Amino acid sequence: MRTVWTLAGLIAVGLGMIGAVLPLLPTVPFMLLAAFCFARGSRRFHDWLLAHPTFGPSILAWREHGAITRSSKRFAVIAIVGAFALSIAVGVRPEILALQAAVLTAVSVFILTRPDGPAQ
Repeated sequence: MRTVWTLAGLIAVGLGMIGAVLPLLPTVPFMLLAAFCFARGSRRFHDWLLAHPTFGPSILAWREHGAITRSSKRFAVIAIVGAFALSIAVGVRPEILALQAAVLTAVSVFILTRPDGPAQ
């Protein structure tokens, strides 16, 4: 079973890395998933991910405080608005836009209501 958890963690890291270069694919949720999987499958990969200078602080802030940094919140909301604007620009049907607006609003509310984390 440890192999399955490790493989799932590696897939999540891969998706997170893709998300680091594609603006509409999230990175941190995949890294959180990877940390979850690695905690069950590979101590070495888990420790590597938590010590990573880019992803480690976000994972630790979420784990310890349920927090999302202000800069991450800002980026997420900008990406959400951009995704919705793109949908409008390509002429997505109004019914789909309404559903998308409802989901994106709920996601934005969730993100914005998370704590910012401990003072740096």
